Amino acid sequence: MSGKKRIERYDEAAGGWGALKALGEHLVEQDIAIKGATTLLRMNQPLGFDCPGCAWPDPKHTSPFEFCENGGKAVAWEVTAKRCTPEFFAAHTVTELSTWSDYELEMVGRLTHPMAYDQASDRYLSVNWDDAFATIGRHLGALPNPNMAEFYTSGRTSNEAAFLYQLFVREYGTNNFPDCSNMCHEATSVGLPLSLGVGKGTVLLDDFDKTDCIFIFGQNPGTNSPRMMTSLRSASRRGATIISFNPFRERALERFQAPQSPIEMTTLTSTPISSRLHQVKVGGDIAVLKGLMKVLVEEDERLRAEHQIEALDWDFIRGHTVGIEALVADLKATCWEDIERRSGLTRSAIEEAAHVYMKAKRAIVVYGMGITQHRHGAKSVQQLANLCLLKGNIGKEGAGLCPVRGHSNVQGDRTVGITEIPTPEFLGRLGQRFGFEPSAEHGHNVVTALEAMVEGKARVFIGMGGNIVAAIPDWQVTQEAFRRLDLTVHVSTKLNRSHIIHGRDALILPCLGRTEVDLQAAGPQSITVEDSMSMVHASTGMNEPASEHLKSEPAIVAGMARATLGMRSVVDWEIFVADYDLIRDAIEDVFPIFEGYNARIRVPGGFHLPSTARERIWNTATGKANFMPFDGLGEDNASDADVLWLTSVRSHDQYNTTLYSLSDRYRGVFGQRDVLFISVEEIEKRGFKPGDRVDLVTVSDDGVERVVRNFKLVAHAFPAGGCAAYYPETNPLVPLHAHDPMSFTPSYKGIPIRIVRAQVQVEVA
Repeated sequence: MSGKKRIERYDEAAGGWGALKALGEHLVEQDIAIKGATTLLRMNQPLGFDCPGCAWPDPKHTSPFEFCENGGKAVAWEVTAKRCTPEFFAAHTVTELSTWSDYELEMVGRLTHPMAYDQASDRYLSVNWDDAFATIGRHLGALPNPNMAEFYTSGRTSNEAAFLYQLFVREYGTNNFPDCSNMCHEATSVGLPLSLGVGKGTVLLDDFDKTDCIFIFGQNPGTNSPRMMTSLRSASRRGATIISFNPFRERALERFQAPQSPIEMTTLTSTPISSRLHQVKVGGDIAVLKGLMKVLVEEDERLRAEHQIEALDWDFIRGHTVGIEALVADLKATCWEDIERRSGLTRSAIEEAAHVYMKAKRAIVVYGMGITQHRHGAKSVQQLANLCLLKGNIGKEGAGLCPVRGHSNVQGDRTVGITEIPTPEFLGRLGQRFGFEPSAEHGHNVVTALEAMVEGKARVFIGMGGNIVAAIPDWQVTQEAFRRLDLTVHVSTKLNRSHIIHGRDALILPCLGRTEVDLQAAGPQSITVEDSMSMVHASTGMNEPASEHLKSEPAIVAGMARATLGMRSVVDWEIFVADYDLIRDAIEDVFPIFEGYNARIRVPGGFHLPSTARERIWNTATGKANFMPFDGLGEDNASDADVLWLTSVRSHDQYNTTLYSLSDRYRGVFGQRDVLFISVEEIEKRGFKPGDRVDLVTVSDDGVERVVRNFKLVAHAFPAGGCAAYYPETNPLVPLHAHDPMSFTPSYKGIPIRIVRAQVQVEVA
């Protein structure tokens, strides 16, 4: 579905007939028009399977059609009738496949057999599972230090597989757990515990039905979590005020036509979503947040001087927080001129938004990776927490902080032990339950794992899902480091770039998908996942596996563990693979918050993992919630007008690194991705015109040239001093060292660049 290349204005609302048409086209393209439609009716249902896409929670009372356009695309991508067989690999060398686009690679179809790279023929050859596991065991066993291996996890991995994975790796002897969260919401996991004592959100889905206002920062729900639009639409229709802050005027933040609303579909009407949509400059969110808080503080002082109702919740502040004095002092020292210049918003616009927030009895603050993927991501998250604390909007119905996670179980993986910095309490319980002493040495996150690879200190990489080679920054350096590894292993459902850029030895291990029946010795198995709001529920596949040679993720982990640890392992891996209830029993033993795990997942809808902050219990060093001031307003390019701040974005036909097509209809882009969104004013100021081709060059002082070439200038309503292009195509522009110092999250959303005229002014075929 690449389609004819064109730039064409799209004026329809988000969702609606456009969504139904696009989903139907994808089902047909994958040759599953009937099977796909039948499968979708079981998605996000109490006895069905969890969406393999985003982590937005399910409502208590589901409808028969509990899926969105992009969730449907994710299912079509997995359920496809197309197959990537040994015969395919025999017909194509890896060198040839390296010239294919990411879209072309993934559209080959589902992997059917375990494959091993053969250097002599430059091809992947079929290998039996025992030999594949033996190869892994041989390489891991040959390492002089377990810390020379990296064990990656994607958010697709279930709780059961993730728990077994961390158990295997810790028994092997390392805490090297780079995971996809390191590249997205790690700023939440690191920043919020210092503020609130918990690294997760504090809201439930029901809170959206009770809130007075919703502030959305750096999140495009219509593309990245479309089922969230149901909650936003309902809030808007009952009168809640929604105010959005985003460099783009994203269509779904403007208006939404609900495919499940017969009235809107038949009358071709839609629901306005944002009462105000403020186009903040790239990286200007801290300035906006400081402006909002500055208004609240100043208005509170005025009202108290006049003996009127306070603008801040002082009962909450005095009873539950520390640090208000330092925050107020910082806000008073921040001048409006700097706030306006850095945010790109006027003082009056910020004041108007602040008064909406001030008057609301209950407010929810939503944010996404537009906040976290900056050099000050964790500090930005803390400013959001500060905003909530000023009005007591933590720990009450209809209010709270709502980080919108990406992949469907990225939060759950962390909950069950996928972390490079385990606590002593967790390690003690794990060791006691299984009878060994886990290492307490901190391991590698994604950035430090890549640094170890670059320096030659890491020799083996094993990945549970994902497409890490495409997702990482600084390709010129990091992808070459992958090629120098002794072994790369990827547990996958489809071919992707990470299989093409590989180590000297390489394995592709095909696993079951979320939609497929998982039959083990004790019978059909269910896995569990945790959504963005800490709800844990079961997921049970319904379709026959794409190949008889596929294994489940728990079975693959157990196979690697047996081959690596042999008789010295203290774990009976076979019983865990036979019956996933036993894995959940073990999780409950190690993590008491899962008490009654197996019984509770058999209740439709599952159960909620408690959030201490939601109960106003503050697990911080002070025993209270902490106001966390930030000195400054974030990155700035005021000293060099030639520099643009680039933010990377996902297209509407994309999920993480997976491309469902080369189009992005809400932004009017069709059949292409090599485009740069930028305002007409910025185009003309640099002597270009729309349609010109340019190279994007990173501004960095490390002497390394980082450039992506031949991008088309697309005139778009965008804030001054900034521009946008698609992820992951612009990842080569992000230096490995350009990350948040607290969370190590790469700054994919804030890259200083210059644009120069491309040598060739033609379309790339």
